[in-house]
Amino acid sequence: MSRRGVASAIAPVLVAALLGTACGGPRSGALGPAPTAAPPSVAPSNATPSSAPPSGRPDPTSTPPSDLPRAPTTTPPAPAGTTTPETVTVELWFVRAGQLVPTRRARPATVATSRLALTELAAGPTAAEAATGLTTLVPAGVEVTRITDGLATLRVPSADDPAQRRLREAQVVWTLTQFPTVRQVRVDGAAPVDRTDYADLLPPIVVTGPIPGERVSTPLVVTGTADVFEATVSVRVLDAAGREVATGFGTASCGSGCRGGYRVAVGWRTVREQKGTVEVYEVSARDGTRINTMAVPVLLAPGG
Repeated sequence: MSRRGVASAIAPVLVAALLGTACGGPRSGALGPAPTAAPPSVAPSNATPSSAPPSGRPDPTSTPPSDLPRAPTTTPPAPAGTTTPETVTVELWFVRAGQLVPTRRARPATVATSRLALTELAAGPTAAEAATGLTTLVPAGVEVTRITDGLATLRVPSADDPAQRRLREAQVVWTLTQFPTVRQVRVDGAAPVDRTDYADLLPPIVVTGPIPGERVSTPLVVTGTADVFEATVSVRVLDAAGREVATGFGTASCGSGCRGGYRVAVGWRTVREQKGTVEVYEVSARDGTRINTMAVPVLLAPGG
C-alpha cells in the first residue's frame, strides 16, 4: 500500500479515537493554586494529577469500600483482610454523630481475622481518630461463634437505646463483611443481615483513605464513596496553619440519589513535614458553600 493509502486508512481511526476520548467517564483534576498567598514554606500547588475512574462497583453497600484503591503512603497498607508474612490489615467501622465511619489497622498476622477485627472494635479508636469524634459502641467479649456458608453467627450485648443498639450491630456487620468468608451476619438468633440493612447509617461522604493520623505524600489519592449532588466530590488540603495548599475534585461512579466510589488526586508543595488536614466535601447547589465535610487529620510529607 502507498503512503497516501496508509494515511487515508489511519485518518478515520484517529478521528474515532479522538471522539471516543471526549465522551463519558468520571472527571477529576486539580483546581490550581490556592486562593491565599503561600507562606515561606509553602508554595501553591500546580500539580495536575489525573484521577482514574473508580474500580469498585457503584453500590458500596454490596461491595466493601475496602475494595476501593488505597491512597499511596510511605508504607502502603494491604487491602482489608489480606495478609503479608508479618501483618494483616483490617477495616474497622466506628461511630461519629450517629453515623458509620471507617478506618484501618495493621496488626500482627493471624488466621482469626474476624476475632481480631472485633477485638479492635471493642478497643476503640486511636487518639488521632478519637480527636475527630470517632467512638465505638461495641463492648469487649463479642466473638463469632460460627461461620457457615458465608453466614457469621454471634451474640451482641443489648443496649438500652434502640438507636444505639442498631449502631452497635451496624459496626459489627460492616466490619465483618469486609472478609470474603462473610456475606451476612446473624445477631442473637435474628434474621441474617448484611450491609444494605444499615446503609442509611452512612454519611453522604465516606473517606476510606487517608485515615486519621496517617503520613501522606504527594500526589495523594483520596478515596471513598459518596452520595452527593451531581456526584461531584471536592477535596482540599490544609497545612498546619490552616492554609490551603492543594485543591481538587472528582466525580463518584454514581450520585444524586445513589452511592458510588470516587478517587481524587491532589498534590502540594511544602519544604517541611507538618501536621495537616484533608477535607472532603460537597459544594452546595444552593449557595456554593462547603457541606457534608469530612475532615481527616494527617501528617503532610514535604512535596513539590
